[in-house]
Amino acid sequence: MTMSSATDSVTVLTGMYAAEAEYLAAGGPGEASFGLLAPFLAPDVTLHQAAALPYGGTWRGHDGMTEFFLRMAQVWESFDMVEQEFLATGETAVVLIQVRARARATGRELGFPILRTVTVQDGRITEVRPFCWDTGAVADACTSPAPAR
Repeated sequence: MTMSSATDSVTVLTGMYAAEAEYLAAGGPGEASFGLLAPFLAPDVTLHQAAALPYGGTWRGHDGMTEFFLRMAQVWESFDMVEQEFLATGETAVVLIQVRARARATGRELGFPILRTVTVQDGRITEVRPFCWDTGAVADACTSPAPAR
């Protein structure tokens, strides 16, 4: 790892997270322009989501990322990345993200961590691999109403 690759990944990811927040604040999929995110993503970017999640699967390219954000908007009423901690930087960065989300179908709120590896090459994100600690709890929050008390 060189200092420039570490600086590059932090710069790209910090910019991407800011652009994502702006994109979502502007209405997200169907409302805001994907052009806010495109400069941070390689044309052939690949996102791998755990199959057990309601938005699981592999999403490729800008069209795939657009579809992914549409699917996320269908599943989550809100999805806030309240804290990001860079655990490793370089061509492959590792980011620990604390999420606070509310499922659209059930209204259930959930806080959970995601560990994300992100590959950055030539100033753009080429691959993202999020690791969710408890995919079952996330999927359940999105499909099952909260238990009665």
